Amino acid sequence: AASEALGTAAAEPEAGQRDADAFNSMLDSYPEYAQPATGSVLKGHVVKLTASEVIVDVGYKCEGVIPLEEFRDAQGNLKVQPGDEIDCLMESTEERDGYVTLSYAKARRMRAWSDIETAYQQQTPITGVVIEKTKGGLAVDVGMRAFLPGSQIDLRPVRNLDALLGQEVSCKVIKVNRKRGNIVLSRKLVLEEEHRRRKQAVLSQLQEGAVLTGTVKNLTDYGAFVDLGGIDGLLHITDLSWGRVGKPSEVVSVGQQIQVKVLKFDPEKERVSLGLKQLTEDPWAAVADKYHPGDRIKGKVLNVTDYGAFVELEPGVEGLVHISEMSWSKRLRHPSKIVSRGDQVETVILEVNPKDRRISLGLKQAVPNPWHSLAQRLAVGSIVQGKVRNLTDFGAFIEVEDGIDGLVHVSDLSWTQRIKHPSEVLKKGETVQAVILSIDPENQRLSLGIKQLQPDIWETFCNSHEVGSVVKGKVARKTTFGVFVELAEGLEGLCHISEISSDPVERKNIPLETGQEQEFRIIKINPAERKIGLSLKALHEEPPRPAPEKAPKPQHTSSGATTNIGELMAMKERNPTRN
Repeated sequence: AASEALGTAAAEPEAGQRDADAFNSMLDSYPEYAQPATGSVLKGHVVKLTASEVIVDVGYKCEGVIPLEEFRDAQGNLKVQPGDEIDCLMESTEERDGYVTLSYAKARRMRAWSDIETAYQQQTPITGVVIEKTKGGLAVDVGMRAFLPGSQIDLRPVRNLDALLGQEVSCKVIKVNRKRGNIVLSRKLVLEEEHRRRKQAVLSQLQEGAVLTGTVKNLTDYGAFVDLGGIDGLLHITDLSWGRVGKPSEVVSVGQQIQVKVLKFDPEKERVSLGLKQLTEDPWAAVADKYHPGDRIKGKVLNVTDYGAFVELEPGVEGLVHISEMSWSKRLRHPSKIVSRGDQVETVILEVNPKDRRISLGLKQAVPNPWHSLAQRLAVGSIVQGKVRNLTDFGAFIEVEDGIDGLVHVSDLSWTQRIKHPSEVLKKGETVQAVILSIDPENQRLSLGIKQLQPDIWETFCNSHEVGSVVKGKVARKTTFGVFVELAEGLEGLCHISEISSDPVERKNIPLETGQEQEFRIIKINPAERKIGLSLKALHEEPPRPAPEKAPKPQHTSSGATTNIGELMAMKERNPTRN
């Protein structure tokens, strides 16, 4: 056909030109019908799938077969279906049952090597799928099996590699050896580039007052770090909420996306301070208009400390109930004795200070003061019964009513005993009786006495004895200056050494023994100081006569001095030998 066309072209010039063009066109279209060479990579369309093979149309009026197993992934899933366009390698042009032999895996491998080498030379990222864990890292399918070392997986060490299995990752090729089939990848380099790119984008937007969206990266005791996209900002715990926050996890959680406001930005150090509460209105701005001293208001106990309890009046607004404002009568060691966290309580506003963001509350003011009506329920001189609640160095507190304690001073425990500490006669928790000595509602004081339950032995003794009376007692103890004589239970008198004998020898060696019973004459009685003076030597003398109710008119002597005649006579009777 070609030789005929050439002959006709030579005979007829115009027709020959036309035939020449047709010939050239035939030559150009020849490759469409020519059989492709072995080893060439072709584009094909999947025609159908059989039980073991995939039929592919590669053009050139030619169809080929590829084993079905070449299209299964690492998990055994079939990754092909009719109509798909695939790359395939002509393995053999010899037809078997009318089909040539093709290979999808070899074509993919050839194309992959080309792409990998290009990516390595140009340092462009390639995409692959993590297929399994290996020693020291991961195996990634990038058309070829490649190794991703553990140190190159992420910006930070990854503890759970299983989470990446089956994931598609973008990596850079950092090492390639086609002869050995060795490919090493780095995902870290790609992430670093993305981080720098995002960081520059964020830095261009960062300015004080800007509102940005970020992701909570991690939590600490003092706040939360928020990833703004390449740069982290600190959201301090005090800027999480207008209200009290015990720990950041009460407001935000790791991985949560939040909007934050830039409070401060230092470009040199790349430090960013963020705020969350600043996106809402400060509730303290309207406190002065909403809350006034004397108002009753209910709230929730948010926190209990050693000095009081914080009560939430509304979100972001808290008031403090000091421990001293919790009870009219109870002496609290800790506020937890009255309130607990989470309790709903009714309080009275005592003071409002918006400038310092403080509201003082009272818990006891919401109930009547029991001290104001105490005088109506109890009377001075009446006997009450109560439990010893506490013992101190100066006395004992006795609970006479719920929350009402009275103090028994150590001096009001006994008429006669010298008590140094109340524990000598009382025990904590013991139920005792006492006499009300005084009531002071204004200062919330109630004075009690226990010794007043019994008559005063000193008063009784003084009423029945006078100076000059002879009493019998037992020597309780001897001292260098005399002896103490027990006249009654809890009542002692002192016989000074000068009143034992006029004999100096007897004064030096007191002729009295402890436990010895002896009569003495009373020479002094002082009820106020609770002292009784005794005399042994005056026992044999005539007792002094009591002074007359009205002293006689004094006589003037020649020297001008005055002398009481009655006094002189009494002196003479006491000492007849004295002139």
